[in-house]
Amino acid sequence: KRRSRRPRPNLSTNHGQPHSRRHSLTAVIETLAISGYRSLRDVVVPLGPLTVVTGANGSGKSSLYRALRLLSDVAQGRVIGSLAGEGGLMSTLWAGPEKFSRAMKAGEMPVQGTRRSGPISLKLGFSSSDYGYAIDLGLAGPDSMGFAHDPEVKAEALWVGSVLGRANPIAERRGKMIRLRRVEDGGWSERRREIAPYDSVVTHCADSGDGLELLRLRDRMRGWRFYDDLRTDRDAPARRPQVGTFTPILASDGGDIGAAIQTISMIGDDGILADTIADAFDGAILSVGERFEVQMHQHGLLRPLNVSELSDGTLRYILLAAALLSPRPPELMILNEPEASLHPDLLGPLARLIVKASERCQIIIVSHAATLVDALDRSLETRSIRLYKELGETLVEDVERPRWVWPSR
Repeated sequence: KRRSRRPRPNLSTNHGQPHSRRHSLTAVIETLAISGYRSLRDVVVPLGPLTVVTGANGSGKSSLYRALRLLSDVAQGRVIGSLAGEGGLMSTLWAGPEKFSRAMKAGEMPVQGTRRSGPISLKLGFSSSDYGYAIDLGLAGPDSMGFAHDPEVKAEALWVGSVLGRANPIAERRGKMIRLRRVEDGGWSERRREIAPYDSVVTHCADSGDGLELLRLRDRMRGWRFYDDLRTDRDAPARRPQVGTFTPILASDGGDIGAAIQTISMIGDDGILADTIADAFDGAILSVGERFEVQMHQHGLLRPLNVSELSDGTLRYILLAAALLSPRPPELMILNEPEASLHPDLLGPLARLIVKASERCQIIIVSHAATLVDALDRSLETRSIRLYKELGETLVEDVERPRWVWPSR
């Protein structure tokens, strides 16, 4: 008897109810989960179309940002190298006890280690109303051949819906054992693929057959954009003349700013860009020179100011504007401390720019600038995540923890 074909979820569209009408074409990531990474012993936070992560210095904001980068690195096939750059897995793991007892939290007994009930692991995951993904990294096995500090992928899962359950996985990995949903009938294709312990199924099992959803997930995660190194010093790439090419996406260091501004003028919303610059700099106008150097025309001056003459704060604001007004917006953009080098008077215009850009893509802002955070909090679309530390652990202030289930090893 021929089995009926089960429809497969399409990760390229949102078949559930979108978080916001503005994001109806893509599934907004609604939950971020991190376990065992630095001070993030066990953090599960809700995300919105615009999320602001804030807190005091040392509260764990940078760790949360780096955890997002590690998730992105999974799709690039370089998560192991990224962890090695941080000193290896053991250097990035939560350094406290597996759990805190009530007596420890109350100060009635010193913080001390207890007998572990679970394996040592670093877990990262996220989910939307459409789909979710999680990875569990652990210590290398005895056959690591000298690379004992390299973590291994112990478990992975891709599932339909916001929470992993028994019936909704479409890809599972435990060690080297991998199961993928078959295209023909929706059943499982179970086999022991030749996959290295340090490779992810997102990169090594993604194909146009049974791994189609993994392929789509990989491409979406590779499209995430991070901006935390927009240099504005005297020798910054953004201050150098260049040979310009069509640039719908600003480079992470801002080195192609002139070409990015020119591309926005050609195919993007140059009206919003002009309004953004005028809003921040008292009616100033941007232009791009023959060698793709940015120039600023200001009232009262007889010539435009070249990019080499602009202050660090002015150049940084222009870089942020080019990133946020990209003609090819990503599904997710993460800005780490965008307020750096900016005069307080620029934080209001920057907040308005971020809110406008969040109409086209999901944005996460990591910031400790109260003025910027307060301005963003006024938007109805903003989700505010405030972090604080207790006994060295990062905790989330006054936010209901979303339901979350990790894949089992």
